[in-house]
This record gives sequence, C-alpha cells and structure tokens, in this order.
Amino acid sequence: MTPADIERFFATLKATNPQPQTELAYASVFELLAAVLLSAQATDVSVNKATRRLFPVANTPQKILDLGQDGLENYIKTIGLFRSKAKHLLQTCQILVAQHGGVVPRTREALQALPGVGRKTANVVLNVAFGEATMAVDTHIFRLGNRTGLAPGKTPLEVEQKLLQRIPAAYLVDAHHWLILHGRYVCLARKPLCWQCAVSPYCDFKTKSTRPQ
Repeated sequence: MTPADIERFFATLKATNPQPQTELAYASVFELLAAVLLSAQATDVSVNKATRRLFPVANTPQKILDLGQDGLENYIKTIGLFRSKAKHLLQTCQILVAQHGGVVPRTREALQALPGVGRKTANVVLNVAFGEATMAVDTHIFRLGNRTGLAPGKTPLEVEQKLLQRIPAAYLVDAHHWLILHGRYVCLARKPLCWQCAVSPYCDFKTKSTRPQ
C-alpha cells in the first residue's frame, strides 16, 4: 500500500468508527489486564461471560489471591486453557501485590515480567489503559498486515514494527482497535467480505471476493 492509500484507509476506518473500543468488558486497569490474560486463544465473548461472574466477587489482585486456584478455576472454567490461565493470573496477582502495591505497572518491561503476559498482552494494556500508541498483533492484525499490503511480515513482531512505521501518527492510538474489528467482522480469514468493505479500494489484496449470488 502506498502512503496515500494508507492515509485514506485509516481516514475511512475513522469516519465509520471515530472512537473504537475493545470488546472486552472491564472497569479498571486490573480488570483489563486479567481479561486480556484470560483471552489468549479464546473469544472476547467467552471471556466476558466468565468475568461477569468473576469481577463482582474478585476484581483486585488480593481478592483473586483469596479465591485460590480451585476457587478461581470455578469462575473461569468455561474459557479454554482455564487451569493454566488461573495459575498465571494467581502468579501475576502475587507479583502485583508483592512488588507493585497491587497496582498494574505502566512499563512494558514490568508488564512482560508478569506470568502469562507476553508482548501482545502488554501492548493491549499500554494502549487501552494508558493510551500509548502500541500495536498488539493478534491473528486478525497479522492477517490484515499481510493481506492488504499494509505491513507484510513473516512474524507478529515484524508486522508490529512495520505498522508502527507506516501508520500516520494521527491514527496510531486507535489503529489497533480498527484493525482488530475489521479483521473480526469484515476481512475474515476464509473469505473476506470485500464487496461490503469500505476500505477495499485502498487495499492491495488481489483476489477480492464478490457478493454471493
């Protein structure tokens, strides 16, 4: 994609959704961190279903610790990999209480030092909670970066770095949400809905799909 097409691509996404938001439900930075940690290889819908039961009971690191492994698992057992996620969340809560006074840290290094928190999760927290221009490359953004020609790369980190370089600064803070939502609902993995895509004219995808007859 040319710089001019990239500008038009994001201007169009912004016009259709001026204030994009994460689809994970949360009411605090810690709730966001917990929800993102639980969302690995799971849908936001399934995570929200579990946290609607969990957060009214335990929505701080200490309250999660008070539940214990079995108690926490009981709330999140509908989420895939719930046992390992419960273990990681408890370990994370222990570190938050012991090293950060129960507060979620604001640096990438401190976030990635938490069990179960990789670069993608750290980027989500930095972007959504603290408004930093980070790019959390999930399967949707990785696919869009390559398919559209926006940021071709062989690894999520390569796509992330190219996106940060190529997206105009005015769009960077919200770009992560626009791309995830576009990949989730329009630029689908098996068959993108090109015939109803507002940014299709600016995309380099060669074999654009047509409306089913």
